[in-house]
Amino acid sequence: MFSESAFQDPRLCRALLARLERALGGRSLRFMEVCGTHTVALFQSGLISMLPASVTHLSGPGCPVCVTHDEEISMILDLAGRERVILATFGDMLRVPGPDGQSLKHAKAGGARVEVVYSPLEALILAKKNPDAVVVFPGIGFETTAPTVAAVLLTARREKIGNFCVLSLHKLVPPALRALLDDIREGETKIDAFLLPGHVSTVIGLAPYAFLAERFRVPAVVGGFEPADILLALCLMAEQARDNAPAVRNAYPRAVNEAGNPRARAVTEQVFAPVDALWRGMGAIPESGLALRPEYADMDALKRFGVARSKSSSPKGCRCGDVLRGRISPPACPLFGKKCLPASPVGPCMVSTEGSCAAWHNYVEYQ
Repeated sequence: MFSESAFQDPRLCRALLARLERALGGRSLRFMEVCGTHTVALFQSGLISMLPASVTHLSGPGCPVCVTHDEEISMILDLAGRERVILATFGDMLRVPGPDGQSLKHAKAGGARVEVVYSPLEALILAKKNPDAVVVFPGIGFETTAPTVAAVLLTARREKIGNFCVLSLHKLVPPALRALLDDIREGETKIDAFLLPGHVSTVIGLAPYAFLAERFRVPAVVGGFEPADILLALCLMAEQARDNAPAVRNAYPRAVNEAGNPRARAVTEQVFAPVDALWRGMGAIPESGLALRPEYADMDALKRFGVARSKSSSPKGCRCGDVLRGRISPPACPLFGKKCLPASPVGPCMVSTEGSCAAWHNYVEYQ
């Protein structure tokens, strides 16, 4: 077995960079990553500055906090303002601006019971300790986090904990990739290849991505998060493009089984069912979200509290949605580095540690 440090070896990385140059043969490659961890890894490692000039990196909808729609943020804020409700959430969500710039941080300062947790299990424990209130956990994230939320809901049912519920805002990656490719219009930036998310792929495997190569003729490679992992994935993309042989490949076999994790999928399917969902920058995408099944309606915050969706729009000037679709890089947003900063974010792409705007701001020099 190799240690993770082996995938940071400078000699290995130089050899892979040379292989990439050979595979490109002077051709360009525009690849999109759809994982927030890949976003950070590309910038934090300095790899983004070492890639050949003909390789263009596009950041996609891979940050869970970033893709959460404004209407969904409004729903979270609505629940936080209810009497006898404790909103238990991941820390990144505290600072995501909603309507009129308000956030959970503001709600907490105004007296709302908002608690930061590091897992849905912590939220369930919070419910046990506070029987006088209903603990609401916003389910944010992709196929990776949904199984843990499902398992906690099953635990709550088994232990008869009646004051715990979930606002399911989970998103599914493959439908979003299909929507991205369907939505590319004449004159817009073309996506030549996808760097597929390692974490999501540990759950769903490779089969759900097959349409990328079969329908759209786009190479797609599951990659890990160390520099050599990413470079190997890029080499495979470039070689597929050179040979006109698009395929879905696994370049992260030490973590990803091509069949995924059937147990994780089974527990998710027991509790959740696919539904249409809203994505920041992309609107409604068919069957790209997860809702609790009817038999778990008592633990569904939407039904329990009768939360209604209200029309909300992104802050004026914020182009986070365009960043998430790969249409622009963060510095092209007029607010980036000026009005929108990590200490005073206007959009979620600057809030989350996995957001592309935050990565650009923290790791790239800009004018």
